[in-house]
Amino acid sequence: MMNLLLEIGGSMSAMGGGIGAGLAVIGAGLGIGRIGGSAMEGMARQPEMAGKIQTGMLIASALVEGAALFAIVVCLLAAL
Repeated sequence: MMNLLLEIGGSMSAMGGGIGAGLAVIGAGLGIGRIGGSAMEGMARQPEMAGKIQTGMLIASALVEGAALFAIVVCLLAAL
């Protein structure tokens, strides 16, 4: 009986890690999409600032991607 409980706990941990990693990817996708959309609106309103807006957009999207990668690694390590 105890062995069965340990097996169920291990599979629940793996499922939780997978769900957490999936949510991190969804959050990163939404964040990067929102950053890109806002940058496009800003460039459409002020075309002369396109270079600065694009630079800021790339930095912000890299930070979001880094945070998402960290969250995925933490979720998958917690599943072990």
